[in-house]
Amino acid sequence: MPPSIVILAGGVGGSKFVLGVREHARRAWPDGAGGTTARITVIANTGDDAWVSGVRIQPDIDSLIYALAGVNDIERGWGRAGETERVSAELRELGAGWPWFTLGDLDLGTHVARTGWLRDGMPVHAVVARLAARWPIGVELLPMTDAEVDTRVIVSAPEASESLTASAAGEGRVGIHFQEWWTRYRAGIPALAFEQPGIAEATPAPGVVEAIAAADVILVAPSNPVVSIGPILAVPGIADAVRQARGPVVGVSPIIGGRVVRGMADACLSTIGVETAADAVGRLYGARPDGLLDAWLIAEEDAGLADSLTAEGPRVHVEPLWMRDLDASSALAAAALRAAGVGG
Repeated sequence: MPPSIVILAGGVGGSKFVLGVREHARRAWPDGAGGTTARITVIANTGDDAWVSGVRIQPDIDSLIYALAGVNDIERGWGRAGETERVSAELRELGAGWPWFTLGDLDLGTHVARTGWLRDGMPVHAVVARLAARWPIGVELLPMTDAEVDTRVIVSAPEASESLTASAAGEGRVGIHFQEWWTRYRAGIPALAFEQPGIAEATPAPGVVEAIAAADVILVAPSNPVVSIGPILAVPGIADAVRQARGPVVGVSPIIGGRVVRGMADACLSTIGVETAADAVGRLYGARPDGLLDAWLIAEEDAGLADSLTAEGPRVHVEPLWMRDLDASSALAAAALRAAGVGG
């Protein structure tokens, strides 16, 4: 029986993992037309969304769509392949937008379409579905919420004296948009905290809780635990749905050999007092019923951590975690499903 698979994902690591799950599902449960009879639902982070020059951008949503459609820029790790950047160059000449945040011309087509639909009153989940229909991506893609809950990074005011997006956050502290902290400053300004204003009042997007409840397995992608997976779980109702799900929950470590695979997740983890280590992130997620996980995949390089972590919570499985190509990503997806007791 083909399974129903739900994946919580964000960022480049999340996109690679989702590609691997789709590829494994195509091989294990083929539909005879190049697809799969398994049902794959991806719940994506929207905490890094932003308004730039009057258009709404959703980096994690778009990275997932472009990767699944096979039109992403593999070398840069973001945006469309074969991009031109004439519009961004003109915006810089005009002194508009964020000069350190480049939007490709094809990518801008996505953002302009999204913005028009949003201004016409279309909810975010419907916009995402319409954008995803541009290509046959082979999964159902859901935003975590329809609400705007853009992540802000709380930093020391003197450190952010040149910020373009600073807002009041308390004496000696300001909040800047996550994209500015991540892309402009490369996480070089020490973060004091991360927050998503309005998230306490947000609700899961239609279909999110239902997909989790019906899933045969829930996979937590090797995405940034703090700013990619963290915002998804912070939407009221989603973490509880995962804890109460009938299907097993399996997470994949984004840390290999004590180092982040990509990006600056170590800067995010240190802010919340978590060591950059596979076992520390496993403890952060925790084991059900109070935590989230039934099983946790760690890399072969971290095998020495397995016994102590298993004694404290989720079952630990040691597997090759490097997603260097599609075959490796597919093998990792197969390992995650085996850890959940799902064959194929």
